[in-house]
Amino acid sequence: MATEALGVSLQYSHSIGRGEFAGPGFRNPVALARGVDDLMYVVNRAYEYRPDGKRITICTVDEEYVGEFARGVHTAGVTDIVTEDGSLIWPTSVALDKAGNVYIADEWLNRISIFTKDGEWIGKWGTEGSSNGEINKPSGMVFDSDDNLIIVDSQNNRIQKLTKGGEYISSFGSQGSGDGEFNLPWGIDLDVDGNIYIADWRNDRIQKFTKDGAFLMAFGTSGSGPGEMNRPTGVAVDNSGMIYVADWGNERMQMFDPAGRFVTLTTGDGTMSKWGKDKLDGNGEMWELREIAQGLERERDFWGPVAVSVDDENRVFVVESCRNRIQVYRRQDPTFRGGGRL
Repeated sequence: MATEALGVSLQYSHSIGRGEFAGPGFRNPVALARGVDDLMYVVNRAYEYRPDGKRITICTVDEEYVGEFARGVHTAGVTDIVTEDGSLIWPTSVALDKAGNVYIADEWLNRISIFTKDGEWIGKWGTEGSSNGEINKPSGMVFDSDDNLIIVDSQNNRIQKLTKGGEYISSFGSQGSGDGEFNLPWGIDLDVDGNIYIADWRNDRIQKFTKDGAFLMAFGTSGSGPGEMNRPTGVAVDNSGMIYVADWGNERMQMFDPAGRFVTLTTGDGTMSKWGKDKLDGNGEMWELREIAQGLERERDFWGPVAVSVDDENRVFVVESCRNRIQVYRRQDPTFRGGGRL
């Protein structure tokens, strides 16, 4: 159950996913982006020795499998790595521009690969370095209202704004723990006014900036209590300004109000997904083994909640890398108590 505070709670809806290297399912998902018509683009990072699992899965919120694209590159024990256009090694994030094109960040290749909404490769850019426009281990990305890409340049401890073609516009941030400084930042999101929110991973906090990069506020301290954080990896902001944080090290997702005050949290409510049931239905012995398995109650808990996203309907999606799934929630205010799948 979600812990409630101030009369606000997070209502669990359902889970999406199962562990697969191809087809309906995910393999170590690390990010998602919401498209039109309830589509989702999910980044699968997989393992170095199983490059076939590195891909982008297209599915719907109701767990309809649409397809997949991109391909992985085998790196384990390889000295001369050859990367073709559209290939992935260490993908970290995904963002969609206004046309629906899909941008994928890769922290090994230090490049951004671009695909159509149907997964056709159409371009790439990115140069490793620390000069304006260069990147070093890119992580979170988001498009602003002008269709420019704001990217977390993690190893350079800064945020850069670039055109869709990778041309430098502006940047802010430097290494440190003071206001406006970062220590290996990761996740990013914008609110309805274009303000920028950054999950400052190593500093165990969230920072908020204007669209021009001026510091506004920071909240969060190291720890495991309510409102404290342990290596936050993702941040999302809904239309009313409520802030959601993937508190990765504490295996939970927390909600804060627009002023950064703690509201509530959940450690997970996962149930078996439709894809999971379909797989078990195809093999009766798997159902029998599940019935005698020990510790199944732990399935509800988050394990590796690495990213969080919220859509225009205020549905909250928590990406669990280690359980190969996404848990879906919606915020519940005291005046509204819904039920069933959202």
